[in-house]
Amino acid sequence: MASDEDLPVITMNYKWKLDKCTVLFKKYFQLDEYSLSHELFRGGHSQVFTREIFERGSAVAILPYDPKCRKVVLIEQFRAGAIHDQDSPWLIECVAGIVEEGETDEQVAIREGREEAGCEIGQLHAISRYYVSPGGSTEECTLYCGIVDSTGIGGIHGLADENEDIRVELVDADIAYAWLREGKIKSSATIIALQWLQLNEDRLIKDSVDAGSVGE
Repeated sequence: MASDEDLPVITMNYKWKLDKCTVLFKKYFQLDEYSLSHELFRGGHSQVFTREIFERGSAVAILPYDPKCRKVVLIEQFRAGAIHDQDSPWLIECVAGIVEEGETDEQVAIREGREEAGCEIGQLHAISRYYVSPGGSTEECTLYCGIVDSTGIGGIHGLADENEDIRVELVDADIAYAWLREGKIKSSATIIALQWLQLNEDRLIKDSVDAGSVGE
């Protein structure tokens, strides 16, 4: 058996080549077939292979949070992609939306906060930017935590022309963390956002108190 010292050292240049892209379906979303090849870790290049890729675009998700009362704004809505879920296709989620042409991520966060939850987003804290499912989709999600005044937030929201039926709920942060541990939260953006908040909540509360002291 060869030792690590006997293995050749391969320097990766991380090169790839798109041979052909064929549009298989195009409506509101688009499905493409990529024919491509790429460099291999063991050296050389792969043969040309195909992948069907869901062209989803860029999305923004935001977790509204009120540090004065330690509450988060979560929404619940029907998700067709979760119709086979063993519990329910109604998922508890962050506010989220697709980035339209000419919009910045911050503008989308503010717009979706109003449309889906009826709240005005104050300071935005960047959490991460990640690929949702890179094995089969181009979708990227930029994730934020947004500071809000949660007074009066709740009820039913969403745009009727987009078939949105969204229930908005104000939830104690500790309860949201418990839902996370229990597996009640199944949306990846919401899981990541709540984990981030749990790690950073003390700082957000302190910043809120300091800002209030300055304003007095």
